[in-house]
Amino acid sequence: MKTLAYFGLKYVLRFYNYIYFRSVKVYGKKNLPSDGGILYSPNHQGAFLDPLLIGSITPGKVTSLTRSDVFGGPLQWFLDAFQMLPVYRIRNGYGNLKKNDAIFERCYDLLGEGKNVMMFSEGGHHNEYFLQRLSKGSSRLAFLAQKNHPLRKIYLQPVGINYGHHQQPRCTLHLVFGNPIEVGALIQSDLSDAENINILREELQNRMAACMWLPENDAHYMAKKERINSVTTRKDFFTLKETLQNDWKKMPKRKPPSFLTKFLALLLFIPSFVPLLISRWIINKFEDIVFISSMKYALGAFFFPIWWLLSGVVLSLLFSPQVALFYIGLSIVTLFYREKLLLY
Repeated sequence: MKTLAYFGLKYVLRFYNYIYFRSVKVYGKKNLPSDGGILYSPNHQGAFLDPLLIGSITPGKVTSLTRSDVFGGPLQWFLDAFQMLPVYRIRNGYGNLKKNDAIFERCYDLLGEGKNVMMFSEGGHHNEYFLQRLSKGSSRLAFLAQKNHPLRKIYLQPVGINYGHHQQPRCTLHLVFGNPIEVGALIQSDLSDAENINILREELQNRMAACMWLPENDAHYMAKKERINSVTTRKDFFTLKETLQNDWKKMPKRKPPSFLTKFLALLLFIPSFVPLLISRWIINKFEDIVFISSMKYALGAFFFPIWWLLSGVVLSLLFSPQVALFYIGLSIVTLFYREKLLLY
């Protein structure tokens, strides 16, 4: 049952990605190894949206390491079904850190069996395009998995998740799978464990940076960031990355919506004003701005279809099925055009 739930959600979200985003461009899928365990290492700019994207687009099952405070309670069955394992941090209590030993041992075995694991190497999510300094967590996990299974191939897979906008739906998504690191081939027997882990981390940092539009927080970062918008992200990943690096001054800046655009968006707000107001109320409960895109993604995938279904039933009973279909169709079309107008 849990396997059915996992793959059911996987393929629903794979389809839904092309609704939430204006365009989904995937690069380097041929780089994914097929002869060993893969530890996916994506950048982390979208809260729980990031693992949902990786899990829905990659083949097979992916076990995700997730912060421990989301576990327990009525959602535990779903967390288990979706292959999530808790990771305990010092803020969860020093005594809980020991629980990580069993979790990591399980990850070593999964990788040794040729299965897939995902861990965010930046250590925490954020709301900027640049790549933060990587923690040693994923490199240590890959190294120890290789040490525990010396005859197996284990890979560190760099991934770049590049959002055309960090909060707005219908932006373009560029997902880049970089050149994988074969862990065993990089380990040097004459070096200590700590030195080998540092070598893996540095190599992973470089390969992840190659998968991102704007990986460095340099003196021109803010100006370059303004060049990532609904116009420039229509380019392919490599062209946009090179232009941002060498010729960014000639690129158009982001232009916030004009007064007329906002007025038109307000008119388009009317058919879906109830679910939009409820969504806004829910999203405003999150103080962390990084959760905005994740919540919009989740609400669009589940809450809006349920709202339209229930509204359709009520309207069919009160009026007719034709009226219900007209309302649902009008709501969907105006919602799409509203998001298109507001994207910049």
